[in-house]
Amino acid sequence: MEKGNATLWTELVLTGLTRQPQWKIPLFLVFSLIYLITIVGNLGLITLILNDPHLHIPMYLFLGNLAFVDTWLSSTVTPKMLLNFLDKGKVISVSECMIQFFSFAISVTAECFLLAAMAYDRYAAICKPLLYPVIMTNRLCIRLLVLSFIGGFLHAVIHESFLFRLTFCNSNILYHFYCDVIPLLKISCTDPSINYLIIFIFSGSIQVFTIMTILISYTFVLFTILKKKSEKGIRKAFSTCGAHLLSVSLYYGPLLFMYVHPASSQADDQDMILSLFYTVIIPVLNPIIYSLRNKQVIDSLKKILKRIV
Repeated sequence: MEKGNATLWTELVLTGLTRQPQWKIPLFLVFSLIYLITIVGNLGLITLILNDPHLHIPMYLFLGNLAFVDTWLSSTVTPKMLLNFLDKGKVISVSECMIQFFSFAISVTAECFLLAAMAYDRYAAICKPLLYPVIMTNRLCIRLLVLSFIGGFLHAVIHESFLFRLTFCNSNILYHFYCDVIPLLKISCTDPSINYLIIFIFSGSIQVFTIMTILISYTFVLFTILKKKSEKGIRKAFSTCGAHLLSVSLYYGPLLFMYVHPASSQADDQDMILSLFYTVIIPVLNPIIYSLRNKQVIDSLKKILKRIV
């Protein structure tokens, strides 16, 4: 399609995670294994929570939804990346690219809100134990879950709407392993200034709000446990909170660098490495961090395994 002397591209080419042929098969095998573990771990956790009535409480409802979002996020990004390693998924139409980004934006934003809701739930349970049933009612839990997904959907709609104003006539080479907004803006022949501003305002606000909620909640949790002066309780608190904060740091750190920093300050290869943390690494780590370190989940898993055996 022609516009003046420029070609308007209707298909884009994803460069993928590596352009070195010798690395493609090893990386395909590694990320295939990671994806398999991600799917089995998260869907297994969802099944466990659904089948055990003792886990039908807010903490595990949040955890089950986090597992669902991690499965969604990983499945949006990883299959296309795996095909790219085999040189079969490089070309993607602009419309398919927009759909992939829309799905990615919903899941990654919903995860931010879910992590904040989970941190608030732990604050209420540990800092206000007597009032916990009054504070964290089933109604509030459902509302927070619904608002997390509505927030993700609306955030995705905002960015998607502004992406449709872009045209691609300079280049159709997308230096990434999936369709993300920053790489798309870099190859646009339409002035993307308004898009960058929208990203900074909305993505920045969501990330700052949710990460502050998480940090404040866990700070109160740590202070509450330290006041009890129980050495065993302190060790357990630091172990649990430390693991959760590690997961949050690995998730939010790259997000902040990607979407809140000035657009020109990052190299394409560095962008892709950062993206791996919240699209591939965190979805496989979360079931381990949030559930395999949880006694109630382990006990429930043991009961199910005994029934099977």
